[in-house]
Amino acid sequence: MGKHIIEEASRCLQCKKPLCSKGCPLGTPINKMIELLLAGEMREAGAMLFENNPLSVVCSLICPHENFCEGHCILGRKSSPVQCSSIENYISSYYLAQYTPPQPPEKKKARVAVIGSGPAGITVAFILALKGYRVTVFESEEKIGGVLQYGIPAFRLPKDILEKLRQVLLQLGVKIRPNMLIGPVVSLDDLLRDGYEAIFIGTGVWNPRPLRLKGETLGHVHYAINYLKNPDVYELGERVAVIGAGNVAMDVARTALRKGAREVTVLYRRGPEDMSATKYEYEYARLDGVRFDFYRAPVELTEGGVVCMDTVKETDEEGNSRLVTVEGSEKLFEADSVFIAVSQAPRSNLTGIEIGRTGLVITDEDGRTTREGIFASGDVVTGARTVAEAVRCSKTSAQAIMDYLDGI
Repeated sequence: MGKHIIEEASRCLQCKKPLCSKGCPLGTPINKMIELLLAGEMREAGAMLFENNPLSVVCSLICPHENFCEGHCILGRKSSPVQCSSIENYISSYYLAQYTPPQPPEKKKARVAVIGSGPAGITVAFILALKGYRVTVFESEEKIGGVLQYGIPAFRLPKDILEKLRQVLLQLGVKIRPNMLIGPVVSLDDLLRDGYEAIFIGTGVWNPRPLRLKGETLGHVHYAINYLKNPDVYELGERVAVIGAGNVAMDVARTALRKGAREVTVLYRRGPEDMSATKYEYEYARLDGVRFDFYRAPVELTEGGVVCMDTVKETDEEGNSRLVTVEGSEKLFEADSVFIAVSQAPRSNLTGIEIGRTGLVITDEDGRTTREGIFASGDVVTGARTVAEAVRCSKTSAQAIMDYLDGI
């Protein structure tokens, strides 16, 4: 591993205007990271990455690097790009394994509640704790991580990374309350009553979006996001169908194969060029043995599987294309279990702030909600995005929280 990292780092051209950093939502200083590594200053490189992105070690594993840093590397135009992700992971893992909290600043009196411990919540908790604020994280599940813990399989993101992040948060004085869903019992008003001067909401999107098709409540039909929380409690049978073609659909399909399904097929109403899953996730799914059946639109779910209709693209005189179903093409795709993986929406358990029509929290560009002292960012504001994008907007929200607390 070390030799590979050195060889990759040595390929970096140290561009004066690094496109790799421009392609990263967080502007990760990749050229500086590589320069420090090759100079033997790996701890300094790790500290720089951690300061820029507390979830650097996570992003190095699960970001769509082909769209971000590596996709913008100038070497990729004629050959293969520098594997920035592997280098970042090597440095970040080393740094986190030896992490020692800095000399803590004088503790500030302000107490902040962070609701949700996914990428957004963890980012805000780290930034505020390092600045000396008293932070309490409220997590509805038993472990921290949110989508990182319960929505991404361990073969993509080892869970010991999240445990290490939890330990570092505790070292920084962050209090963590697991199994605590804010809303049904404890409200935002209760938190304000108990002396929290600011509240951050980073609860993600956990309600699966239904298809509203006949048969959706049958016992062998499951929602993808629910399955990923604990795949071991499901009995799927040998043939599995997955409706949808995003990264969650790829995760479910690959997990089902690992849990014993003999045949897993993704059903998608469009073609491969329209999939929302990244190219790499699609390719890895195919390598694992996942099958794909394109231009198939589900119209009904039955005990025997999914009734689908063929779809085709039609183009009008102005060149606009649309997808239409082919009359009389109904056919049963046989399956023992069916997964629905067509996006998620936020839970509707919080009151006292303005929520949009789709259930997303309404904020300004800095994460301020419509109620003073309450902030939000990440997927609960934007809908499902990448971890890097959640970290980026949460850094902005953390600064807005500190500005607010300094002004009261």
